[in-house]
Amino acid sequence: MQPSATVLVYSDDANTREQVRLAAGRRPAADVPPVEFLECATLDAVLTALDRGGIDVCVLDGEAVPAGGMGVCRQIKDEVFNCPPVLLLMGRPQDAWLATWSRAEAAVTLPVEPVEFAGTLAALLRSESAVRA
Repeated sequence: MQPSATVLVYSDDANTREQVRLAAGRRPAADVPPVEFLECATLDAVLTALDRGGIDVCVLDGEAVPAGGMGVCRQIKDEVFNCPPVLLLMGRPQDAWLATWSRAEAAVTLPVEPVEFAGTLAALLRSESAVRA
């Protein structure tokens, strides 16, 4: 049995969380492990999950309210030891500079485009597994 990767998905919008799950599917690429999703709708839930550990990649909604994913990303990069890689969901391509400011490893625009999202998520999962090896 191959181990799975845990992907934390943060958004206050259930539809956005669903877009992420559907775009990634059970396995975003053949060479990465199957994924299990941990959905969070609040900043407190994100921090609690990261505190528990076991998260391989975080997907954060930059448009989430009241705590936007970009600010959450910056916070967890400052506060969480060995913070997992972060994939930001941005409302506009022009916000790429904010993704850089937040120290996210990758960013894609909303609405989620399945091929782009799955490829980006798979790349982060590959980099995370390389770090552990």
